[in-house]
Amino acid sequence: MRNINKPSVLSPEAPMIRACAVSELPEGEALRLPGPVPVSVFHSEGAYYALDDTCSHQDASLADGWIEGCYVECPLHAARFDLRTGAPDCLPAKNPVRTYPVVIADDVIYVDTEARREVA
Repeated sequence: MRNINKPSVLSPEAPMIRACAVSELPEGEALRLPGPVPVSVFHSEGAYYALDDTCSHQDASLADGWIEGCYVECPLHAARFDLRTGAPDCLPAKNPVRTYPVVIADDVIYVDTEARREVA
């Protein structure tokens, strides 16, 4: 896991938060963007995903978890979340985490934290 201390905004018109350069997030890795609501960015199976960083079961960073395919396993109690939807895959988590759109522009990863996607 990488911790990005000071995210920057892409432009005033677009609420995109700069996560890191594409080259700074290798396949199978995650990074944590701090903030009022911390967000994790994952690189798995050739794609990038962004979720709320905090497990919905208990206060643990998902960026510290294990990535397997399109899932991240919480390091605290092994709850798994789908990186594509935020939905839990197994107990003890019952509630989903929010997902966020990820945009790649000029080899930089951005997260649109204004466009939170709730899971039903």
